[in-house]
Amino acid sequence: MTLMVLDYGAIVQKLLLKGEDGNYTNVVVGFDYPNDYLEDKKFLGACIGRYAGRISNGQFVLDRDSYHIHSEKGVHLHGGKKGFGKQYWTFEEVAYGEHPFIRLSYLSKHLEEGYPGNLKVNVTYQLIGSSLHIVHEATTDRTTVVNLTNHSYFRFDDSDSVNAYRLQLNCSRYAETHENLLPTGQLHPVQQTDYDFLTEKPIGEIRLDSPLSIDLKPQTAGTVRSEKTGISMEVITDQPALIVYIPPEFPAICFETQNFPDAPNQTNFPSSVLRPGETYRNASEFRFKI
Repeated sequence: MTLMVLDYGAIVQKLLLKGEDGNYTNVVVGFDYPNDYLEDKKFLGACIGRYAGRISNGQFVLDRDSYHIHSEKGVHLHGGKKGFGKQYWTFEEVAYGEHPFIRLSYLSKHLEEGYPGNLKVNVTYQLIGSSLHIVHEATTDRTTVVNLTNHSYFRFDDSDSVNAYRLQLNCSRYAETHENLLPTGQLHPVQQTDYDFLTEKPIGEIRLDSPLSIDLKPQTAGTVRSEKTGISMEVITDQPALIVYIPPEFPAICFETQNFPDAPNQTNFPSSVLRPGETYRNASEFRFKI
């Protein structure tokens, strides 16, 4: 495998998978020219933070203090007006060898986008065999909320849709959402709904964009494969939720491993609070086979 990463947004620009014929397939959607990412509205391959996923009401309450955050039509999304995916990161270390990795860092200052605390963030991309490991870590100097994820869109063949991709998800419950995709706080069984991919089947016309609860952690959250090329990908994570997003504009599928959206305002979701002395960590693996 070959990985290309940008300091802008800590973006995964290309992920090249070598086939048995010696040819490479780029399994992520991206631009050839880095400047094109400056105008990108889809957050292709970017690190999403300080909070990945939607937050309601344009605010949250933490230790009895209210923090107001950027909101459009009542929804805070992708970390705000200019989240981590639109910031310049610092390359801290690039290591070559049997298991090469790249580590980037970013300092999100107190009240950036309205969030409390100076948050020190690291993201490490590492290639091990035919797997891409992504580890997000963060520490803070005052109590805050954190939820980080990678926003790569995966594509395994040259088809004009992902309808024929075969998908299986180890997610027996989904988070109910309002029309604006904000969670109600309730989890429901996926059986007899569009979210039921407990058994592998073609995606078909279904277009997912909702939080799913992963059954066991850490474990395989799901797998997807293209019969056309024989490329498959397994998603393994220590996170409680998976958002599977299929964009309407181009053929690709996004797997966002993270905490639940709106957890700062939903007491029955896992806590997203990070306090001084603690370390936030999101470790996920994208394992490929041909």
